[in-house]
Amino acid sequence: MSLADSHPRPDGPGRGRPRSEAVERSIIEGVIRLLEEGVPLAELSIERIARTAGVGKATIYRRWNGKEELFVDVVRAAEPPDPELPGTSVRDDLVTLLEQLRQRGLMTRSSVLMHNVIAQMKSSPKIWDAYHSIVVEPRRRTQHAILRRGQEGGELRTDIDVDVLNDMIFGPMLVRAVMRPDADLPEGLSEQMVDAVLEGLRPVSSHTP
Repeated sequence: MSLADSHPRPDGPGRGRPRSEAVERSIIEGVIRLLEEGVPLAELSIERIARTAGVGKATIYRRWNGKEELFVDVVRAAEPPDPELPGTSVRDDLVTLLEQLRQRGLMTRSSVLMHNVIAQMKSSPKIWDAYHSIVVEPRRRTQHAILRRGQEGGELRTDIDVDVLNDMIFGPMLVRAVMRPDADLPEGLSEQMVDAVLEGLRPVSSHTP
């Protein structure tokens, strides 16, 4: 999948302005066209994006505070949408979130453009900070909420900090998907990882003799 195949997320930028999905799509597709033409991220000015999308600069600024937020939404549009959690158990919710990470890893590997976009994003502190604030932190808060629920419900040990629990569960998939591009990301990996980690995180009294 390439960025050109992506669609703007339905929960995209919301800043109290009138919504027009057609206009937003034309703007995001304008950014995509420029990226596909090899225009470096540093040269993607709002003026150039507006000209390519066939809109005025004011139209863009009514929807995004600047290039950083716009670019984050372009990347979000190319990623798998945040999944709806089943809520049946901590295990099921964790598997669902880990599977999203696996799918994102597969997508990044299959798209040269997406790979280059992420690399450029990491080289721009302002855009990386915006991505972390808008995308990464909300996801991490969701993960923490699930783990706290597991501790409160007796499914997880309470003697380990939630932040440490989070890294223990999601870290292995991130390493495999991001830091080891040669590693396989097979079907069933999410379940395997979650089950292996949860076995050691269950309260001692819940272990079967």
